[in-house]
Amino acid sequence: SSKLISNLINNCLETHPEVIDYIPEYLVQQYDYPDKQTSTYLIHNPDDLSTMQKSIERAKYEELFRFMFKINYLKSCRTEVDGLSRTIEEDVVREFISSLSFELTKDQQSAIEDIVHDLHVSKRMNRLLLGDVGSGKTIVAVASVFYNFRSGYQSALLAPTEILATQHYFNITKMFESFDIRVELLKGKTTKKERTRILEDLKNGSIDLLIGTHAVLESDVQFANLGLVITDEQHRFGVNQRSIFQNKGKLSDVLYMSATPIPRTYALTIYGDMDISIIKTKPNGRKEITTILKTQREIKDVLSMMLEEIKRGYSVYVVCPLIEPSDEMKLMDAITLREKLNSAFGNKVPIGLLHGRMKPQEKEEVMEAFKDGETRILVSTTVIEVGVDVPNATMMIIWNAERFGLASIHQLRGRIGRNSLESTCILISESKSERLKVLVDSSDGFYISEQDFKMRGEGDLFGVRQSGDMVFKIANLQADMQLLTKANIDSQKFIEENKDDSFAEYPQYVEITESLSHLD
Repeated sequence: SSKLISNLINNCLETHPEVIDYIPEYLVQQYDYPDKQTSTYLIHNPDDLSTMQKSIERAKYEELFRFMFKINYLKSCRTEVDGLSRTIEEDVVREFISSLSFELTKDQQSAIEDIVHDLHVSKRMNRLLLGDVGSGKTIVAVASVFYNFRSGYQSALLAPTEILATQHYFNITKMFESFDIRVELLKGKTTKKERTRILEDLKNGSIDLLIGTHAVLESDVQFANLGLVITDEQHRFGVNQRSIFQNKGKLSDVLYMSATPIPRTYALTIYGDMDISIIKTKPNGRKEITTILKTQREIKDVLSMMLEEIKRGYSVYVVCPLIEPSDEMKLMDAITLREKLNSAFGNKVPIGLLHGRMKPQEKEEVMEAFKDGETRILVSTTVIEVGVDVPNATMMIIWNAERFGLASIHQLRGRIGRNSLESTCILISESKSERLKVLVDSSDGFYISEQDFKMRGEGDLFGVRQSGDMVFKIANLQADMQLLTKANIDSQKFIEENKDDSFAEYPQYVEITESLSHLD
């Protein structure tokens, strides 16, 4: 009952030991906040509305101040870290660019210039390459590897899945055909004999670029002179994993890549400890994806469109929110949908099934069959691998589209249109919401993510909830952006004034800085 809950809360408030206050006293006075013990009590037992609101604001500010302190402290540490000194000219990278069979976009050229400049100066690079789906981030990373190679250093690229790592290996090896650059692939399936050979060649420096999965993070993977580490789909890795990777080289420059566009204002705050390069424009030759809305009553039209695409020799993705039927949610599930499609097409079209409960090897086999054209329709939940290219896929159908965030749908839509062919995304929903119309009207991932942020808040900002990133108990990035900005400025000033004496007056912050020391 409410009375029991109230009694339990008040019992906790009365018996709980003194809480640690993370807002410096001068800021508590500056903003006329009550002390933490009082404000915590007033949130649950307010005298009036204004005291409750002030106490809640204090709790939010404290959470945001701690968050921005960590980011700004890491940034302050990194500005002091000397990096590798490369003496060759920055325009060396033009040798690689001129070998390409296509022209780079202005955004790609600008991003390459940013990164190559970072590599050229002695300050250690810590840069995020933020690009829309299909914007061509990989070629920017490859150009960076080329410059690093010409400077005499090794590079490493970490990918979240074996499929994506293998795809990078074949694509990048092809790009470097004209150059004496040795590329190797290390993954969980690599044989013991092959692994031993790769590890030996890494140590003696004869491998110039190592591409791999989590297998690269193992302690026995050691480099002769690692100069550049690149993490693809950086949000798929934990903070500790990224730290282990970048510390494979003593002074390695660090480049993170993400295909999840977020508004620049939020990116600059959330990733305040990184420099950011943004790619918006798509590579030349890519056509806009046509997105249309359909209802369940129009399924026959959708099936006809699917069959037409398959007859033309192309492949189709079909995505739904559930793996199997649920009594609680009357939504389409992957297992049932596959059966219905088999029935609709008379079992004459090979259909694959992909979902999160499958073993990694099973997932890979299903994706490879789809990629090779052995299956023509892939029914899946949202586990479709980010970044994997299936150029022959020209149609994406999303069932119960109202159940997904706009950013998630945009990511899924990015699995098609990876060629010069006309591609179509069909959103099936009974909902007439304005949210889905945003996707019909725009293919700009940054605009879409901004609208998604306004409509849904930060929970779906990255398409997935990141472990350890932006998980706030009280604050909300959308509603509390002004408070976040204030906490950002205050934390920077607090660090400037107290870093020299190692926060001696603030033991609670000594503890935080010690916990961050392995990430410097």
